[in-house]
Amino acid sequence: MQGSFYPEVFSARGIELVLPDPQDQAYIHEKYMQEWVNGVFDPDVRQRMLDMVQSLKQREHIQGVILGGTELPLILSDNGSTGIPFLDTAAIHAAALIKHLLAG
Repeated sequence: MQGSFYPEVFSARGIELVLPDPQDQAYIHEKYMQEWVNGVFDPDVRQRMLDMVQSLKQREHIQGVILGGTELPLILSDNGSTGIPFLDTAAIHAAALIKHLLAG
């Protein structure tokens, strides 16, 4: 979440990115490094993540969520309860690569 890639790419297209508050960022990082990369996906953690999304939706009026880590779609694969799209960047990149390879 601290990298410059997404902010640079999206801001160049007039899209503002909103990050979770620092405490939520720390929580996400801790769960990512201690649980998700080790294949541990706790339903309570998933619910807290969805609650964070709902909070950002209400407070910041976000219109989508970037799942910028490969483990994030594993815990947030079903986003029907949020009413906004989740963008699985690994799947998006893979689809673009396949399209490019088939076109070339």
